[in-house]
Amino acid sequence: MAFALAYPTLAEMFRSPEDLSKKPKAITKVSLEQPPPIQPDQPPPPDIPPPPVKTIIKFLPPKVTEKEVVEEEKMPTIEEIKQHETGSETVEGTGEVVFEEPVQEVVADNGDANKIFVAVEQQAEFPGGLSSMYKWLGNNLKYPPSAKRMGIEGKAFVKFVVEPDGAISNIEIARGFDGACDKEAERVIGKMPKWKPGKQGGRAVRSYYTLPVVFKITE
Repeated sequence: MAFALAYPTLAEMFRSPEDLSKKPKAITKVSLEQPPPIQPDQPPPPDIPPPPVKTIIKFLPPKVTEKEVVEEEKMPTIEEIKQHETGSETVEGTGEVVFEEPVQEVVADNGDANKIFVAVEQQAEFPGGLSSMYKWLGNNLKYPPSAKRMGIEGKAFVKFVVEPDGAISNIEIARGFDGACDKEAERVIGKMPKWKPGKQGGRAVRSYYTLPVVFKITE
């Protein structure tokens, strides 16, 4: 068998202790994974408002109560007023004049003989009553041709005084609508025959009477 002896070399024999303490260092390789890319700061997502609430408005048909029902204005019947063709022959169409009930108020009696009463216990009256008055007015009142030609219609309130002897005085237009129609209504009232006077406390007195006269054009 062969034996091999290892002898230190001269370089090893003359190494200093410091050189002997220096040993080769082991190198450990560490593999580091690539870090993820840095994302820039992003703004937070915007607030999405909730969908708008749909508003439904329901319209109900108006409910008419008894207080809201307006009764049609009462007019005299054909039997109460005589049909009368008025105006000049060159004007087309016919005129209808309608008369309404008088408007009165209550005033206390102070015993003055010259006092004009707004309302009395027994109202003044045209001879024969309202139907006779309508007939007389229908025969005497004329629809102004200018108003008829322009299609003017309306209501004239004529206020006058019935004297104790039944005569008509103090005629005035309390509320009018057309100069020609107002003048005609005032004129025909002045032509009326004497009335039965109004009475208060059993005696004839002066009393106011308001007569609405309606001018209406009919074909």
